[in-house]
Amino acid sequence: MSGSTITPWVVGNWKMNPMQADASALLQNFKQLLNNQNIVEENCHIGIAPVAIALTAVRDSLKQANRTILTVAQDVSRVAGTGAYTGEISAELLKDNAIDFVLVGHSERREIFDEQPQILNEKVKNALNAGLTVIYCVGESLEQREAGQAEQVVLQQICDIAAVVNAEQWKNIVVAYEPIWAIGTGKTASPEDAQAMHAKIRQGLSQITAEGQNMAILYGGSVKPENAVELAACPDINGALVGGASLNAESFYKIAQAFANTK
Repeated sequence: MSGSTITPWVVGNWKMNPMQADASALLQNFKQLLNNQNIVEENCHIGIAPVAIALTAVRDSLKQANRTILTVAQDVSRVAGTGAYTGEISAELLKDNAIDFVLVGHSERREIFDEQPQILNEKVKNALNAGLTVIYCVGESLEQREAGQAEQVVLQQICDIAAVVNAEQWKNIVVAYEPIWAIGTGKTASPEDAQAMHAKIRQGLSQITAEGQNMAILYGGSVKPENAVELAACPDINGALVGGASLNAESFYKIAQAFANTK
């Protein structure tokens, strides 16, 4: 069974970009594109994940759009609540600031900042307990793929969080498959390879939770307008986690449009 009836998600991960003036212009351009030709919410959820310092400003700017655009945090603390934890932003603080969505487990957090499963589990648990929706990222390296370990690695990453997610919380998780070798490299998994992995992820999720058939599974890895239509046509690819292309309003709009047109 495919996830083709699931409303797609297109989320722009700005990473450590851009400067304030450029961010403001980017948001204005994107909102204008939606004004010119709207993408209705029923056909596609759209979100933007800015740097932490810009979360509330982006949230306020997006309120002026002609449709809901979600503001997504790029990370969350492994520590819950408030306290003497310099530099941290807890799930409760995000929720208190009307930031209801968060990325957890992005490959850059795993690879560059050495976030191990225990840390990611704490982040997932805290985010869900605070009422956030988690976009949980999974993916394999080129070495793991070439060694024939891609499915094993990705499914293990799914299983890692099962211990901290209760039955009711799975509906508040979106999975993003991002092959590490395709992130920021210009390389993209073929639609056939991406669909095969997404189908395997859905199968794995369905063995863990009754929500498995209803969960959105996004593709991330050099998504751009040129490949979005083909990716959107795959039954188990329910949207995109967009990196570099989300820093261009027209490119990001075209990607969202491609997925919305599958509905």
